[in-house]
Amino acid sequence: MAGALSEAAIEGAEAAAAPAAASALRRSLRAVGRAGVVLAKRALMLAVLLAVVFAAIELLPGDAASATSERGESAADTAARRHLLGLDRPVWERFLDWMTALPTGDLGTSARGERVTGLLAAPFPNTLLLGATAFGVTLAAALALGCWAALRPGGAVDRIAGFTSGIALALPEFVVSVGLLLVLSLWTGWLPAVTLTAPDGSPASWTMLVMPVLALAVPQIGWNARIVRGALADQAGAPHVTAARLDGLSPRRVLLRHALPGAWPAIATGAATSTGMLLGGAVVVETLFNFPGLGTVLAGAVADRDTPVIAGVVACTGAVISLVLLGADLIRARTLGARP
Repeated sequence: MAGALSEAAIEGAEAAAAPAAASALRRSLRAVGRAGVVLAKRALMLAVLLAVVFAAIELLPGDAASATSERGESAADTAARRHLLGLDRPVWERFLDWMTALPTGDLGTSARGERVTGLLAAPFPNTLLLGATAFGVTLAAALALGCWAALRPGGAVDRIAGFTSGIALALPEFVVSVGLLLVLSLWTGWLPAVTLTAPDGSPASWTMLVMPVLALAVPQIGWNARIVRGALADQAGAPHVTAARLDGLSPRRVLLRHALPGAWPAIATGAATSTGMLLGGAVVVETLFNFPGLGTVLAGAVADRDTPVIAGVVACTGAVISLVLLGADLIRARTLGARP
């Protein structure tokens, strides 16, 4: 009898657990499907952006064959190279060929005969290192400033943080770069003015990362500090935050344990948006500091009207930005229980 009862209990437990497991599986499948839809939309946006890049370069005066021609080269030689590069074909045809090869990792051939994939293999990790470091500095500093200001709303720290973040937000990267060069290199000599490259193509010393990282991070710290402060202000009136305050918890504990978790969706969205600004600003910063990243490659490619190289840079940075934005969508969906 006892054995029969035990078996019945087990069967009942399994029957009760089956709907819960099926429901969890359905939720997981829906989440994967929504993530797939978001990725498909981002891929479509990237394809449209690449089409715009091809069209914009086509409208520039000259072409890659004439831009890379040697001194004294005859018109016949330039025309032969134009045919070799396929520049005598319609731009839409070249774009379709390039997009067809993109899923295989083939980014085409540059105007100087180099494989674009190999051309970007060394500078792309350097740009990722620069952007990731600047992103980490931005997020840490913005969280610290925003939380510090939110501890005493309307106080001196809050007003000073709001004022300084507004100034930082208004400063372009090249202005910050020039200021850092004057103060930290020319006047004090603390840091090198330019980046020297190691044999493997990376910066020769970590000190050469300091000024480029700060030049990228300072404007984004101002932007994200305001987002953190605003998100925490929105959470200050939430019922659970008010209840925690009435329970006599310290302001720091209320902020970190009750207000900050609810502010994460807005903070994650702002930080993800900064990724595009950081990678876009890297073009200017890398050029100013002679940093061996995609910015230097892109500047040369624009001068050469080198469409495959420019499109390859856009594709690489666009893929990184899309993945970061997807991560922000997932954080927001997990926190709010909303669709990404």
